[in-house]
Amino acid sequence: MVLSPTDDLPHAGAGVEEWVFAAWTPDAHVGVVSGHRLVAGGDWYWAAVVETGRPLLHLTEWNVLRRADPFIVKAPEMWAEHHCVDPMKQWTVGNEAHAAALDVADEALGRAYGVPTAMATDLEWYATGGIEAIDTATERGYRQVGVMHGLIELLGRPNLELEEIPAVRWHRWSDRSDLGPLPLAAVIAHTGLRAPFAFPNGTVSDWVLTPAGWRARRRPA
Repeated sequence: MVLSPTDDLPHAGAGVEEWVFAAWTPDAHVGVVSGHRLVAGGDWYWAAVVETGRPLLHLTEWNVLRRADPFIVKAPEMWAEHHCVDPMKQWTVGNEAHAAALDVADEALGRAYGVPTAMATDLEWYATGGIEAIDTATERGYRQVGVMHGLIELLGRPNLELEEIPAVRWHRWSDRSDLGPLPLAAVIAHTGLRAPFAFPNGTVSDWVLTPAGWRARRRPA
């Protein structure tokens, strides 16, 4: 599959399309996830911040009215943006919202009722490698490694300053109306930091942080 910088932007005619950014500190004590899906009937936005010894900060909006610029996500008391600064090279990842602080990560797969916690994210993602194509019978896209730096401001706790930490992003689209979960390697051993999400289509993303980055959580047999 041949890809070009224009493939970093929305594809006319795609039935569904998504961008997902993830980053973590080398010591695996802090992790960030930010995703955005364009889908008929109301776009999706989801994000998480995890930190050792702190509650999971969980943020979701599953019925976002699409704007003229689809990368700007606005909902009641929430703003978020994935802005392409330079295709295949640089993106801005930001939000201002009240996340739910969850002491038990499994709560994110249910009602996700937690303590409302104000947060403001201002991050830059830079590519450090080329694209790895995703080309299957049901979807197309790519994965790309990079670094992320910037600031996450948090109410009632120290801010998180990130300096060129390891990061990865995915961009996928399909002519169909749905996408499956991102294909992450599954692990049993991890740091205990999790970012679970229950999506409106019935699929579940349960990511865990490891020293090698984000992985899918696999329960012991």
